[in-house]
Amino acid sequence: MSSPLNGKSLAARPIIALVLLVVSVVAARADLRIVSSPGGEVGSYLQLFAMVRQSGQRVIIDGPCLSACTLVLGSVPHDRICVTTRAVLGFHAAHRLDQRGQFYAAPGETRLLAATYPEPVRAWIERNGGLTEKPSFIGSRQLAALYPRCR
Repeated sequence: MSSPLNGKSLAARPIIALVLLVVSVVAARADLRIVSSPGGEVGSYLQLFAMVRQSGQRVIIDGPCLSACTLVLGSVPHDRICVTTRAVLGFHAAHRLDQRGQFYAAPGETRLLAATYPEPVRAWIERNGGLTEKPSFIGSRQLAALYPRCR
């Protein structure tokens, strides 16, 4: 995940998040369905999920939700998140992008990131090696123990 302080304008962040996060809105229920999200710039996702939290929408994780997308877990109330059998979450340590385009570890941001996740998710991450540069994935079977199945 790159830092929210990487020089992108604040106005561009919501647009970037909407482009990076593939979602479909079901009009009758006003659900936000995450079908496939590779992640991206943290600030954009935080802004998007703050809007979702304020809207009262339910979030359906229905495919890969990787990297910054996983911030939904700490941004939207637990009782408004559900998972399908296709749901996969992918976690990794935070990193920063320097002015030359090089990524480097960001341990302070990684600690902040970990603190945003609900306790059961943090416990799973710790049991599976913590947040490192190598991503760790939690599939739908394990997710069903943490979040309800979508109905």
